[in-house]
Amino acid sequence: MKTIIRFFALILSTSVIFTSCAPTGNEGSKNGALTGNAAEKVYVAPGEHDEFYAFISGGFSGQLAVYGLPSGRLFKVIPVFSVDAEKAYGFNEETKPMLNTSHGFIPWDDSHHPDISQTAGELDGRFVFINGNNTPRIAKIDLTTFETTEIIEIPNSAGNHSSSFVTENTEYVVAGTRFSVPYPQRDMPISEYKGNFKGALTFISVEPEHGHMDIAFQIMMPGFNYDLSHPGRGSSHGWFFFTTYNTEEANSLLEVNASQNDKDFIAAINWKMVEEYVKNGGGTKAPANYAHNVYNEDTHTATSTMKKEVVVVDPTEVPGAVYFMPTPKSPHGCDVDPSGEYIIGSGKLAAEITAHSFSKMIKAIEEKNFDGEAYGIPILSYEATLAGSVKQAGLGPLHTEFDGQGNAYTTFFISSEVVKWKLGTWEVVDRKPTYYSVGHLMIPGGNSRKPFGKYVVAMNKITKDRYLPTGPEVTQSAQLYDITGEKMELLLDFPTVGEPHYAAGIAADIVAKNSRKIFKLEENKHEYAISNEGEAKVVRNGNEVHIYMSMIRSHFAPDNIEGVQVGDKVYFHVTNLEQDYDVPHGISMIGANTSELLIMPGQTETFVWEPKQVGVWPFYCTDFCSALHQEMQGYVRVSPKGSSVPITYTLDGDEL
Repeated sequence: MKTIIRFFALILSTSVIFTSCAPTGNEGSKNGALTGNAAEKVYVAPGEHDEFYAFISGGFSGQLAVYGLPSGRLFKVIPVFSVDAEKAYGFNEETKPMLNTSHGFIPWDDSHHPDISQTAGELDGRFVFINGNNTPRIAKIDLTTFETTEIIEIPNSAGNHSSSFVTENTEYVVAGTRFSVPYPQRDMPISEYKGNFKGALTFISVEPEHGHMDIAFQIMMPGFNYDLSHPGRGSSHGWFFFTTYNTEEANSLLEVNASQNDKDFIAAINWKMVEEYVKNGGGTKAPANYAHNVYNEDTHTATSTMKKEVVVVDPTEVPGAVYFMPTPKSPHGCDVDPSGEYIIGSGKLAAEITAHSFSKMIKAIEEKNFDGEAYGIPILSYEATLAGSVKQAGLGPLHTEFDGQGNAYTTFFISSEVVKWKLGTWEVVDRKPTYYSVGHLMIPGGNSRKPFGKYVVAMNKITKDRYLPTGPEVTQSAQLYDITGEKMELLLDFPTVGEPHYAAGIAADIVAKNSRKIFKLEENKHEYAISNEGEAKVVRNGNEVHIYMSMIRSHFAPDNIEGVQVGDKVYFHVTNLEQDYDVPHGISMIGANTSELLIMPGQTETFVWEPKQVGVWPFYCTDFCSALHQEMQGYVRVSPKGSSVPITYTLDGDEL
């Protein structure tokens, strides 16, 4: 309890920082913290392109937002773990399976940590992976189309937080549990937590050509909280590092009971050793129940498969694969520098930033320089792995990124600042305030061997007084700093979607050159696709009516349909006959509970309409597509149930 009292005393003592930083009245809009040339540095002229993509997590929105840097312009919100009315993701028949889980259809989640695929430790711009935190899932977004193409549920896990970071050749994406749970799950007293709850660290293999994911193995760790993680690189490639807290294994009032130990751990995992162990038949094939959802880009349709087995590894059965490195205190961020030598642990309640040395860690392992063990896992001597520490850097260190020039940048939540310091000498070089309570930060490529090192983006939890008021919750924001000089320079703040947690940034030319531009109709393998207007038709099958419809600037075919009855289940299978990438069309049907469909060129999508009222009901295009967009409409006549009105429809003005 005394620790907590001291901690909150620190928070109160920093209130003067907030007071001194906060603009009053309109001062922030006139001068604020910006220099006169800041606007020039973020200005992207009309018709010109941004230098970087920034993929910023949407937090409680469950989505992934795409911004340009340095402009801060929002380009797109990619639906991932939540239904999306704009694009009908999770509403249309094709994408509903993407949100299937062992708990049923779950149309919401909490997205935190995007990471970009790598080759030889450098960003290759093929895929973005991101975690669903609440109902544990990992998603993959294909950057040729900026669409979510795969989601895999993580069994034996809860609070999928130390995810979804990738190894330097994208061999694996990890999914680490924040909350330990009983393994196997069962009805048991929560008071028996200690020793009975386990923390699963899941390694998901990524097939090299298409990025297909599969759970390779789970390491069943002691029942701590596994918070964040990063892969080794260079000499430390083949290792993964996870921060842990609650090594006390408390199960109630964690703000007090999980902050008693002066040091918690960074778990060092030799995944190559575990991989070899599993390949040679090691591990236990344990029953499981989890969904694997895959979107087929040929059929434009997702399928959901329930998997029933997973390979579970007991770390004590693989000697030399797992070690604990003591780290002060309640560590949150776990970050590895571009060389792979330094592993940075940011203790939320510590007075300094701790840097471990990978080479010292290996030496300590070889010399068996241990300070005991926890559940059979050796604890390395703290002094034996310590590379150095940054003294009096700030209050509440959280996350660190690197510029590739020997500098590290750490966020401090309580003192609301980004601090720049030197690797190796551990000296503070610069500090800049944020507005306010910064969480993660991102340097494009900062989680790779080759950071781009031009900007840092700070993602803030609070923006009090920075923007016009918008009700009881003010927008979250990101702030852009120029880091090309010795001193950082604040250039821009821009609002963000949801509560941003982490972000991943990459040079735009790596991604943009691979963006698909043409979507050929002959490549559309959807079950209900049509390739031209002549194939449009309406077919009754009992109380089901299937409409094979096309859309092209600026009409539907068919556009008038009769013979539908109250109580029918009407399937609209709609194909966009455009093939150029920037000509989507929408369709909305009065009374349909799918909101609308937004159908990309060359694609087919399906929605279901169940008419409940007699009448003549319109449908129309919802995406402004041409000068004759308003004329792009049609009608469906609905007759009473049992009516003798036959199915008829019009194509090119002719009734069929």
